[in-house]
Formats: sequence, structure tokens, C-alpha cells
Amino acid sequence: MNTSGLSRLGQRTTEPPISWLMSTALARPNLISLAAGFTDRESLPVSEVRELLDGLLGSAKTGRVALQYGTTAGDAGLRQLIGEHLHRQDGGSVPASLYSPERTFISSGSQQLLYLLSECLCDPGDLVLLEDPAYFVYLGIVQSHGLECRGIPLASDGIDLGHLERTLELLKRSGAIRRLKLLYLVTYFQNPTGVSAVWEKKAAALELLRRYEKAAGHPIYLLEDAAYRELRFAGEDVASLLAANRAADRVIYAGTFSKPFATGVRVGYGVMPERLLKVVLRLKANHDFGTSNLLQQLVKHALASRAYDQHLVTLRARYAHKAAVMVTAIRQHFPGSVEWEPPRGGLYVWARLPKTVKSGMKSKLFRAALRHDVLYVPGELCYADDPTRAKPNHEMRISFGGASVPDIRTGIARLGATLYQSLDP
Repeated sequence: MNTSGLSRLGQRTTEPPISWLMSTALARPNLISLAAGFTDRESLPVSEVRELLDGLLGSAKTGRVALQYGTTAGDAGLRQLIGEHLHRQDGGSVPASLYSPERTFISSGSQQLLYLLSECLCDPGDLVLLEDPAYFVYLGIVQSHGLECRGIPLASDGIDLGHLERTLELLKRSGAIRRLKLLYLVTYFQNPTGVSAVWEKKAAALELLRRYEKAAGHPIYLLEDAAYRELRFAGEDVASLLAANRAADRVIYAGTFSKPFATGVRVGYGVMPERLLKVVLRLKANHDFGTSNLLQQLVKHALASRAYDQHLVTLRARYAHKAAVMVTAIRQHFPGSVEWEPPRGGLYVWARLPKTVKSGMKSKLFRAALRHDVLYVPGELCYADDPTRAKPNHEMRISFGGASVPDIRTGIARLGATLYQSLDP
């Protein structure tokens, strides 16, 4: 590609790996994709949305509101309902003002929120901390903005706090901490690993950041991405960091209705410090003047009528079943040397192969999987370009979200056969 005449951001921005994975799946009808993080097609709420839209457009009053421009921050009624919803989820133990509409805005999916925050907080050369491995679509935003990363290893209950503290200390000693702007965490059924962070680790991470702010000379924010929070089908919910001590001026909470309601309804939201929100809204106005008002009205009526809550019950049961099907198939078809954990929510299973077996896009295993008409996400795509850490190349993300139940069984059988062939001496 000829990049002459492009901005530096335009030259830095590369095609996301997910684009190739998705186009490959579409171009090969016999290929079973366990790669893309699509939601379950059969559970999309077609009849519920039709009824909601009929109600919205059934009167001139509500119809004209829905079809008119909205505000950059988003519909005030929707923001109020989101705050009440989050306050209930977090147990109602902290003041409701922390979830107020004045601290909330509506985005075009949570992805736009991640992009706007990167624009708002970071200049090229700035630093962000994130999980290792991390949500690889966010890595594309980081790369295009010319940011540096430091990866913090994940344990089974959240990030490694000891490694986080050592990283902050090294950045302080080198002076690089002055370029550190935020810590990004996907705390519920993380993409790609499925790990959820316990409350104690989340709260401790926030306090660690505060401890090093004096050396940084500016606030260090903690961005909690909760895209998969409501896709829990086992275990108990954990409160968000909005409920933590002294969270109001440092925690940014990112949520979405795409994953738990309908992916075609690109409505996300953010709750954040008001001083930061003012700047984010200025940037959003330059992007789009506000998220689709029709879609906002749809989501608002889904929340108000409890159609959203009712849909979640159905969706969680559906994902619990599909996850169980995948777990059974993995136990039946995968070699015993492959490490993985049964999911308790979200859309993914993270598999670790013996370190001698490479799983990257240029590996023999990946090419063999394609010959067997099955696709996975190579784990190497989920690691940031961190000069202090090597990228593992023996892991894979497999998704039970978008594939049908028969395709899950067949796809895992194909992948298992490919793994056995690759593990043979």
C-alpha cells in the first residue's frame, strides 16, 4: 500500500487481524469458525425488537423523538436507566450519584469509547498498561495511536499484582512513568482468556496506581471494560470498581448492549470522572454529534419494559448450553497435554498447548487447521508489543458464541484431530 500523503496515524494503522479471520470464514462456506467473537444468531431478539419498535413508532410523539437528532452525551432517560441498572448490579452500597447521568455518556458501541479515551488521554509515545494477553482489537487502537505497552500477566483471578507493582516501580525509576496514562482491564470473562478478576485484586490495582501518581505528575486512570459482565452463567457477580473507595475521580467503566442484547444494536456507554467526560464529549461531537437516537430509544424501552432483563435469562441459558457442549467436545477430542478451563461466562475458551507446539498464523498447526476446515484465533495476536516481554506462541482462543451446536462439536473434533497430528513425534 502506498502511504505517501497519509498522516502518521494513517500510516501506523494496519488492518486488524480479525478482518482476515472473518473474511476467510465468509469465503469458505465449509469452514467452521471458532474464531470470531460473534454472539449466538438463534438468540437474537427479533420478535422483542419488533414489538419495541412497533411501540416506539406506533405514536407520532415517540416516533418523532426516536427519528430526530439526539444529544452528543446521549438520551438523558437512557443514561438514568443505565445508572440505576449499574447501581443495582453493584449492590447499591455506594451513593447513587456515582452512577448519575452527569457522569455517563452513550457511545456507538464500547469500541468507540475505547478509541475516544485513547484520543483524549494519550499522545504518541505515551504508555498504557494492560493484561497479558489482552483484548486484541484494543491493541489495534494502541498501535494506531503510536502508544507503548507494558503487559501485566494474568492469573486465574486477575492480573498479577506483584508484577504490576514491579512494573510501576521500574517506570518510576526510569522516569517513564510520566508517560503512563492508564491501566486497561477486561475484568469479567476476559477476552481472550475467560478470566474474571476478583474484587480484591481490582481494588488493589486501583490503589497501586494512586500510589505512583505523584511520580507520574498526573492522574493514572483505570479503565474497566465490562463488555462480557452480563454473559455470566455460573458463579456470583462481582461489583465494578465504580463501587471502590475513591473511585469517582479515577475509574472509567465501559459497558455495552451489543454482546448482551444484540450486536447489530451498536450502543455502548461509559461512566467516568466528569472532568474527563467533558473532553470525551468534545471529541465525540467531532466524530458523530451523538450515537443513533433511534437505537438509543430502542435500548431505553428495552430496559424500561424489562424486555432486556428477560432476554438476558434466555441468552445466559443458551450460552451455558453451548459452553457445556464445547467443554464435552474438548474433553473428548483434545490431547491431555492441552491446558484449558471450563468457562463460567463470556464467549471463549483459552487453550494452552505444550510450548514446543506453535499456534501462530504462520505455524504448521494453523495451516493444518485450515486444511481441516476449522479456524481459531492464534494466541500471539492477543499480546501487545512490549519490549520487556516475549510473546508466547503456543495458545489459542476458541469461541462457542457464534457457532451452532453441531458446528461446535464438529469444529472441536477437527481441531482435536489437528492437535493430535501436531503433537505426534
